[in-house]
Amino acid sequence: MTDKRINKAAGGSFVIEDAEASGIATAEDLSEEQRMIAETTAAFVEREVLPVDERLELLDYDLTVKLMRQAGELGLLGADVPEAYGGLGLDKVSSALISERLSRASSFALSVGAHVGIGTLPIVYFGSPAQKRVYLPDLASGRRIAAYCLTEPASGSDALGARTTARLSDDGSHYVLSGTKQFITNAGFADIFIVYAKVDGLHFSTFIVERTMAGVSVGPEEHKMGIKGSSTRPLVLEDVKVPAGNLLWEVGKGHLIAFNILNIGRYKLAVGCLGGAKEAIELSAQYANARVQFGKPISAFPLVGSKLAEMNIQAYALESVIYRTAGLMDAGLSAIDHDSPEAGVQSAKAIAEYAIECSINKVLGSEALDFIADEGVQIHGGYGFIREYKIERIYRDSRINRIFEGTNEINRLLIPGTLVKRALKGELPLLQKAQALESELLGLMPGQTFEGTLAEETHLIAMAKKIFLMTGGTAVRKLGPRLEQEQETLAALADMMILLYAKESALLRAKKQIEAQGEDKSALKIAMTRVFVHEAFGRIEALAKEALAAVEEGDALRTQLSVLKKLTRRSPVNTVQLKRQIAAGVIRAEGYIC
Repeated sequence: MTDKRINKAAGGSFVIEDAEASGIATAEDLSEEQRMIAETTAAFVEREVLPVDERLELLDYDLTVKLMRQAGELGLLGADVPEAYGGLGLDKVSSALISERLSRASSFALSVGAHVGIGTLPIVYFGSPAQKRVYLPDLASGRRIAAYCLTEPASGSDALGARTTARLSDDGSHYVLSGTKQFITNAGFADIFIVYAKVDGLHFSTFIVERTMAGVSVGPEEHKMGIKGSSTRPLVLEDVKVPAGNLLWEVGKGHLIAFNILNIGRYKLAVGCLGGAKEAIELSAQYANARVQFGKPISAFPLVGSKLAEMNIQAYALESVIYRTAGLMDAGLSAIDHDSPEAGVQSAKAIAEYAIECSINKVLGSEALDFIADEGVQIHGGYGFIREYKIERIYRDSRINRIFEGTNEINRLLIPGTLVKRALKGELPLLQKAQALESELLGLMPGQTFEGTLAEETHLIAMAKKIFLMTGGTAVRKLGPRLEQEQETLAALADMMILLYAKESALLRAKKQIEAQGEDKSALKIAMTRVFVHEAFGRIEALAKEALAAVEEGDALRTQLSVLKKLTRRSPVNTVQLKRQIAAGVIRAEGYIC
């Protein structure tokens, strides 16, 4: 259930507004019920999935389906399904806990994730009451398995370029679907397919297709680099007669379903990345303590400790972002009446509100896991390249996440692009804030003195927001509509926004912990926040210079860089000492710490 203390904020507003620590959700806010859900999931993975892991990696469909039905019996497939339709109707934090704990199940976790997320949620949020009654109880229990079918051989990132067609029969009783979908997770054993097709070749729409319908078939399994235990096949539709009642929402509304379900999929992908990151840290810390070289465990060497610290800091920032976003989404989605005729409109609006944050989660999560997995292999040395060690599989499996749910390049374009569109619609006072900042920046900015824990880090985040507004405002003013074509500049602005959201989320989480338990019990959070904020600030400064140089030149550029120099004044922090403190904690715990 949604925590009433969580403040509802406009999506993307973090670049222009400051949030209160007490008003965000954090991983420390879990209720006893939520902890039990997490423990139940972890126990299921440990007892039922891991002992048969090798069989699952060999694509044992029957075993995968059997385990998914067992998960359904425990309620692990119905977290996002309303109670009225056989689910548990849990909040997004509880749902995140399930996804995170399942991540240790590797490919099986992907099979479950595709089913409960992009496979089931289109019906949860956009289905009619009749469709929900027919399909959701079976999907929540695992009696039927779902798959999501958007990508085609000729349309990946350009989803609206799909060629699959749907034609309404003369008597209006059914649609005839024809086309091929590519890279469909769960295709080998799914019973229900969420299929996107163009009605009359024009109107992008969504259909619920059953495997047993005549004309439905699947192609051969793809031979993948990683996630080998998940089924990935093409779906072939040859004049499939789909009842008119299986049209999801309305003709021509498919893009709203697709993009909003992908938003949730991006968020859920980040949750899975967090679970993988924590496991990689655990495996690496344990190995570093056990592996002896030059007469002592390699964890005793500062460069290995530094790696473990950096891995843990990245995971801490990601975890802070994920739970903050979960709280925001809960605040928006909890008010939806799933039986209302307006449920589709309400769902689309509530999910779209946090499209920026969902894309940030996806990019941050996938790239953090890639970094952590890579460093994990490095700590393992030659053994990290051997399949006997799970870090090798985590490394291979992690690579797909930067491609799944919209490539990271597409998401980087979406993050600032969506922000600007919202500003132009008057939904965010972004341009007004940027204009008001101009006169302030041209004035003399006195030096700063800081008192109190994390005071300087709070100041750096405030300065980073001004840097983003200055840089983004300059890009919008100079380029206007051409900004959309300047992808390198958009990517720089996106990275600034990602770092801003992550820095502030980590800071607010640490402050909330200090308020609850004091500084002594928050020492590690304080250390990780300080390192992350200072290092990210340096990166934001570099990105701002890159973006400004791309849109300005001559005296105008020199003026902007002079202002930037004022905004980036700071004293270096001893990150070496802070990382040694963090590393000691990771090595002692032999796993992720916060």
